[in-house]
Amino acid sequence: MMMEKIKEAFSKINWTDKRLIAIVVVVLLIVLMMGFNNRLINMNRLIRQENILQTRIAGLESTKIAVEEQVAYATSEVALEEWARESNHLIEPGDQAIVLIPSDEQLSTPVPTPVVGKEKTSLNHFETWLLLLFGED
Repeated sequence: MMMEKIKEAFSKINWTDKRLIAIVVVVLLIVLMMGFNNRLINMNRLIRQENILQTRIAGLESTKIAVEEQVAYATSEVALEEWARESNHLIEPGDQAIVLIPSDEQLSTPVPTPVVGKEKTSLNHFETWLLLLFGED
């Protein structure tokens, strides 16, 4: 029933009219241009995201290289030797350990010297408030 009404409506249209054909073509072109515009916008967005991700990848690759270098150094004999001798103060067989003892000057505790100041005097409340408000003049 509905299809019959649609068929009737299309059959009443004069398809030989050039104005009608021009309108249909213009509407079709507008719809196609809108789809093309949306695809261009998506392409530009994806290109920007790709550039951002390429930058992040380059940063992560340089970080990976730096970490691999640190791991290679940490697992080397040189690092082990450095750690054992400097951090843990270990010696190899045949070495003689030398322990430095600080001099007496460095071991003695400094004695503070007292600072000579003004003698303390007791003031009454009025004099205390005057000093607080107007200072020592």
